[in-house]
Amino acid sequence: MKQSVKLAFEIIILCSTLAWSCSFRKEQDRRTNTISLFNGDNLNGWHVDVPAMDSDSIAINPFIVRNGLLVSLGTPPGHLITDSVYENYSLEVQYRFPGKPGNCGVLVHASTPRALYNMFPKSIEVQMMHENAGDFWCIVEDITVPDMEARRGPKEEWGITEGKGRRIMNLTDDSELPLGEWNTLVIECKGNEIMVFLNGDLVNHGKNCSASRGNIAIQAEGSEVEFRKLQLTQL
Repeated sequence: MKQSVKLAFEIIILCSTLAWSCSFRKEQDRRTNTISLFNGDNLNGWHVDVPAMDSDSIAINPFIVRNGLLVSLGTPPGHLITDSVYENYSLEVQYRFPGKPGNCGVLVHASTPRALYNMFPKSIEVQMMHENAGDFWCIVEDITVPDMEARRGPKEEWGITEGKGRRIMNLTDDSELPLGEWNTLVIECKGNEIMVFLNGDLVNHGKNCSASRGNIAIQAEGSEVEFRKLQLTQL
C-alpha cells in the first residue's frame, strides 16, 4: 500500500516538474522572441521621413532621445520608421503626453512612403490622439470591423485616400489614463487581423486587413509625445 502511495506521489511530482519545465521553456521562447525597438540611447534601427527636411535647411529632426526616452517633438510633421519589416507580432508601446493633450499615432504594416497627402506612408494607423486612442485610420490600406457603419460612417463615404471616410472609431471612451500618466498600448498583428489593447482594455479589433506585414512608424503630428517602451514580440 505504502509502495503504491509512494509511486503515485512520485508520478505527481514528475508530472508537475514536466509541466513547470514546459512552461519555463515557453516563457524562455517568448522572451527570446522579444526585442526592444528602442535602445534608450539613440535611434539605431530607425530612419526619419520628414518632408520639410528635403528642402528647408533649418528644419529640425522632430525625433530625439532625451533622458532615456524617445521623444516626438510634433513638428515639423513626419514619421520615424523602422528599418526592418515585421509581421505576426505583438507591439507594446508605453507613451504619454507630458504637457498638453495632443495627437500622435503608431502605424503598422507601413510601406510606400508619402502615399497620402504627400506625408503619410501606406499603412494602418493606430491612433494615440488624446481621448481618441485606439481608433483605426486607413492610410491607402483597409480593414474591417463589426458595426462598420456605426463606427466609420455612411458606407458611400468609405475610402482609403484623401477626402474619404478613413477613420474607424474605437470601442471605449474611458481607457486612457489622465494626462501626463503613462499609457500602455498593445497592438497585436497576426495575419490580416489587428487587435488593439489600451491599459488592458480591448479598444479595437479589425480583420481582413489589406496588408499583413510592413514597417512600424511613429508620427510627429503637432504634439510632443514621450515613449519609454517599444517592445516587439514575435507571435
